[in-house]
Amino acid sequence: MIVQDVINHLEALSPLAYAEDFDNVGLLVGDKNAKLSGVLVTLDTLETVVDEAIETNCNLIVSFHPIIFKGLKTLTGNTYVERVVIKAIQHNIAIFSIHTALDNSVLGVNNMICDKLGLINRQILIPQAQTIKKLITFVPKNEADTLRNALFEAGAGSIGNYNNCSFNTEGIGTYKGNEASNPTLGKKGEIHFENETQIAVTFPRHLESNILNALFKTHSYEEVAYEVTTLENKNQQIGMGMIGELEQEMSETDFLNTLKTNMKTETIRHSGLLQKNIKKVAVLGGSGSFAIHAAKAAQADVFVTADLKYHDFFTAENQIVLADIGHYESEQFTKNLLVAYLTKKITNFAIVLSKTNTNPVKYF
Repeated sequence: MIVQDVINHLEALSPLAYAEDFDNVGLLVGDKNAKLSGVLVTLDTLETVVDEAIETNCNLIVSFHPIIFKGLKTLTGNTYVERVVIKAIQHNIAIFSIHTALDNSVLGVNNMICDKLGLINRQILIPQAQTIKKLITFVPKNEADTLRNALFEAGAGSIGNYNNCSFNTEGIGTYKGNEASNPTLGKKGEIHFENETQIAVTFPRHLESNILNALFKTHSYEEVAYEVTTLENKNQQIGMGMIGELEQEMSETDFLNTLKTNMKTETIRHSGLLQKNIKKVAVLGGSGSFAIHAAKAAQADVFVTADLKYHDFFTAENQIVLADIGHYESEQFTKNLLVAYLTKKITNFAIVLSKTNTNPVKYF
């Protein structure tokens, strides 16, 4: 087994294509083709974590947060980031980060928080848009089934197909048929192909390269006419935050006590209590101030997140309780999630849960 095999499993859980644009996910250090000796899973990659990987004979660190976030201009060891990268390279240890790709997964960070709080009837709080694409192409009738099957095997789903269709070449691309084509010029520049079938399929955005590779490999034309468009969907399986309900509503103080216990946090910073019971709960692991308005719009009674600033608490406006449990505390169980997932997928290699507490915040 090689490093790339582990990456493939992780991308099946949370494709990197759905990470936020600002993020730096994927293989950050190391060779994807390196033979695997073991996997260490951590929230952050620090020097002590690299030391732990060395001690446990793990040459791949799967880290939630990326150790390289901004561009590195030097590798002199002057910063903790540079020292981590240097030590990892010296010991042939690869580092992979999954970060907001897992944040956006319906089975990811926020689902784990919901598990800890026992929430039911869960939904994505801010569904990600434009995650579905559509491919339209034309193929000789006698090749239609073969192409359809190839596209389906690559991950596409059919949205219908139409025989003897016409199309306008504008916006579709250059078309060059073969001896099976029988074009006739129609009105307004339309070209009709009597021996062809139109195939239209939808597919998840992250599978676009697979779909196009299947198209080009299977289609018999030298130049394939096709069009890929993005659909204006909001995906209920991909997106930031989650919202759910407690099985039994509870008072605000009882909820905060439960939150403190279940999320193992030493303190909770919160907005003013509203003297009403908590039933509907929105959560977002990590820095979540951007989702306050979404939580209010969803009529959540409380929004559990982290890294709220002074003025963020004013935006509660006596409509919702904002509860800041700490960045590390909100994401601390993520590594357990990844270990459990990888252990099921990979049974012949050690998947090690890091024992290093990487929380940089201390409480007095």
